[in-house]
Amino acid sequence: MDLALQGEQLCKKGDCWTGVQYFEAAIKIGTEDLKTLSAVYSQLGNAYFYLQEYEKALEFHRHDLTLARTLGDRMGEAKASGNLGNTLKVLGKFDEAIFCCTRHLDVSRELEDKIGEARALYNLGNVYHAKGKHLGRSRHRDPGDFPVEVQQALERAVEFYEANLVQVHGLGDKPAEGRAFGNLGNTHYLLGNFDKAVQYHEERLLIAREFNDKAAERRAFSNLGNAHVFLGEFEIAVEYYKKTRELAIDLNDKAIEAQACYSLGNTFTLLKKYSSAVDFHVEHLNFAKELNDRVGEGRAYWSLGNAHTALGDHREALTYAERHLQISKEVGDRTGELTAEMNIVDLKSVLGIDIKRKRTSRGMSTGEVQKLFSPESKSAQNGTDTSDVKLHMNNSKRRNSTASEREGLDEEFYDMLCKSQSSRIDDQRCEFPIRKKQSSTVGRTGTSEPLKEPVCPAYSVNDGFMEMLVKIQGDRMEEQRCDFPTLPGLNSEAKEKLMQQQKSQVPDDAFLDMLMRCQATRIDDQRCEFPPIPRGPTVPDEDFFNLIVRLQSKRIDTQRVSFDSRKHSC
Repeated sequence: MDLALQGEQLCKKGDCWTGVQYFEAAIKIGTEDLKTLSAVYSQLGNAYFYLQEYEKALEFHRHDLTLARTLGDRMGEAKASGNLGNTLKVLGKFDEAIFCCTRHLDVSRELEDKIGEARALYNLGNVYHAKGKHLGRSRHRDPGDFPVEVQQALERAVEFYEANLVQVHGLGDKPAEGRAFGNLGNTHYLLGNFDKAVQYHEERLLIAREFNDKAAERRAFSNLGNAHVFLGEFEIAVEYYKKTRELAIDLNDKAIEAQACYSLGNTFTLLKKYSSAVDFHVEHLNFAKELNDRVGEGRAYWSLGNAHTALGDHREALTYAERHLQISKEVGDRTGELTAEMNIVDLKSVLGIDIKRKRTSRGMSTGEVQKLFSPESKSAQNGTDTSDVKLHMNNSKRRNSTASEREGLDEEFYDMLCKSQSSRIDDQRCEFPIRKKQSSTVGRTGTSEPLKEPVCPAYSVNDGFMEMLVKIQGDRMEEQRCDFPTLPGLNSEAKEKLMQQQKSQVPDDAFLDMLMRCQATRIDDQRCEFPPIPRGPTVPDEDFFNLIVRLQSKRIDTQRVSFDSRKHSC
């Protein structure tokens, strides 16, 4: 008990690492008091969560939930479920997190715990918001342009945030109201409801100022700037970003100051005030180098190249584009790499430099990359299906290429597509166990006859196939079996008593439902997603990369030269 109390005090003072050591020492000594052990598990889980060791946090929160259910502690079960939900959310296991948070909500309502109910509603909103944002980011889409599954997740987040807002307003919890307003603003922003986003962020700003919460005020200014960018109100966005920068300086947060400079540079680019854009991007570049943010440094070079191109300084722009390409390869930013190669091709054309048809890492020439990123082709930015890409390529080749060249390019494109897609298909394949070849088989009459042609085991309904099927299914069932949890810190007598209680308990429907959901997520763990865009501390989440690429592509298109295919006679 003394060790546990010292660990709790250290965690409250912010020294979670030392606090964890005291809790671990308490567990090694052991106890027979299950309630005390449950409290230690909860504190350890929270401490590990704060230290960002989420797997360890998950382990102890599960121990806490097991003890709470065994003891019949409904309040403890609700809190442990909420802690589990938050940890699973951070680990990206959203469906399991939703179940745990829903359990927290149901038990809190059953106990008429209004504070617990408000927290559960808030946590559920967070999980759905994180799920929608994760799915939207993996599709490389802009706010308001997400698939149905993403919109549904975000709409559910809005429902829970609104319910949380009503609850905390009734409790008179003004800071919690501010958090609800901010989250509602962020969710409506992702849904493309930018006017509503502005409304909620303004409410958030008022409460932040009322409580002199500078960090919340800074976030509100930044979010307001983002929303006004997508409303096309760039001048207003500039003012909010400048206020964001001022508060970042007051808070001595260089990473946030760098993000503000980056956003200001991009917004001035949208305003076509390129000299001002260059100044802010140079500041962002200096911060990125100081903070060793290679991703941010690459974004700065890309932005500076665009700005210098607009100013007519093509040679300087080429230098920045080459640096952008180098860093994009280093950090594995495929989108940045292709964009840089396209820019280099365009700039060398303008400068009259001979262009070598260099092959990219995806098996495409730089000329083909240029066509894939052209404004007419939406495949690179908006996820168009391959039929649209093929149509665009065929139309352009009819104008500028012979039939043989068109056929060769199509073959290269499909070769690239097959290579990129084949690995995703192979990841989901299931191999049959290798069986020994037999030289003969038994026919209907019982006599052995030589095989005239190979028989595919996948379509042979015989005893061998059934045995193989039973074995495969049996192995899968064995993998899903679970043992009684080993709870560290229990003395031998208490452990034996606890196991007797667990064996006598019959799982309820909610537990079985949770088990089915947990097993279902194992299938999703084997799926593959689009490669994520690398992010750095000096680049904000909403960096408008795709938005500005599309806007800049219009300028790049005006610099293209079309050769006249008509024959000229002397």
